[in-house]
Amino acid sequence: MREGGPPARWESGAGWKGWIAPAGDAFVGEEYHEWMKSEELRRLTASEPLTLEQEYVMQHSWREDADKCTFIMLDAEKWRAQPGAGEESCMAGDVNLFLTDLGDPALGEIEVMIAEPSCRGQGLGTEAVLMMMSYGVTKLGVTKFEAKIGQGNEPSIRMFRKLHFEQVAVSSVFQEVTLRLTMSEPERQWLLEQTSHVEEKPYRAGASEAR
Repeated sequence: MREGGPPARWESGAGWKGWIAPAGDAFVGEEYHEWMKSEELRRLTASEPLTLEQEYVMQHSWREDADKCTFIMLDAEKWRAQPGAGEESCMAGDVNLFLTDLGDPALGEIEVMIAEPSCRGQGLGTEAVLMMMSYGVTKLGVTKFEAKIGQGNEPSIRMFRKLHFEQVAVSSVFQEVTLRLTMSEPERQWLLEQTSHVEEKPYRAGASEAR
């Protein structure tokens, strides 16, 4: 956990394919709850079904907890094509970074979910993970990333391997694999090059200038 309260994370990154915006109850609303009614998504993310009220409590913790960074992905094409539309109509999924290892504050556990079927296979997940990794490295001092992925989630495993993650463990109990990436100086430079197109802006829900 970072000293001095939650990490400063109220900015959105604008890339080629999508944006990531801070998650919060007013922003996510019922759309996220509808996503998580999917048995497939719950299986892939090892999530339990929640009531809408429980979902709002969890979303509140995303904003307040110092060890969580959760951003909602917006599909940039939808956002540009629908002037005046709310962010909810452009939501594609989420990307998370958890700083929960008290013995190693430089370790971040990263995960990503593309919830909207129409947004899959377009590189949104890859771009969101790269943006979140860049955020972790440049803003939070993260030097190591871990991803824990269900053994059956081959697309996600392949994606993280393409991002230079290497498998370090397999759990037959939890049926998941753990992949890790240590940010050496060459890896850091590679990451910064991959995200050189990303622009950070102070986040305001519904900000029209982001279009």
